[in-house]
Amino acid sequence: MIAVLQRVQQSKVVIEGKTVGKIESGLNILIGVYKNDNKIDVEFLAKKISSFRIFPDKNHNMNLSIQDVNGSALVISQFTLCADWRNGNRPGFPLAAKPGKANELYELFINELESYGIIVQSGRFGSMMDVYILNDGPVTFVLNSKEK
Repeated sequence: MIAVLQRVQQSKVVIEGKTVGKIESGLNILIGVYKNDNKIDVEFLAKKISSFRIFPDKNHNMNLSIQDVNGSALVISQFTLCADWRNGNRPGFPLAAKPGKANELYELFINELESYGIIVQSGRFGSMMDVYILNDGPVTFVLNSKEK
């Protein structure tokens, strides 16, 4: 499982002109699910993200977690993170999970984050979405559950 974390001042996701998820200070999290991912990958990333110290303390050092700052998370599924781009000029997705499994693990990831006391908003799995992000920093990290 792969996650792109962006520290944001605010973020929202709009589908067909309607805002379906919106946060203020927190994390915009793009999630890609690989076909070999499972519950262990979900639990690992949720735990890591909930305690990942990427928010500034009073001395402007990255020393606080999303839990420490009472931040929220906007979680959006993005299968394109699982692209294989090595051959040719068009990406392929042979490593991405099938939609049923990907949606199941995506929903489980949201539930796991909530179990750490994080308020989570989300996009709609499989939908075309307009994502608005006001980066803070910018501060962006890519975490892969297979790189433990």
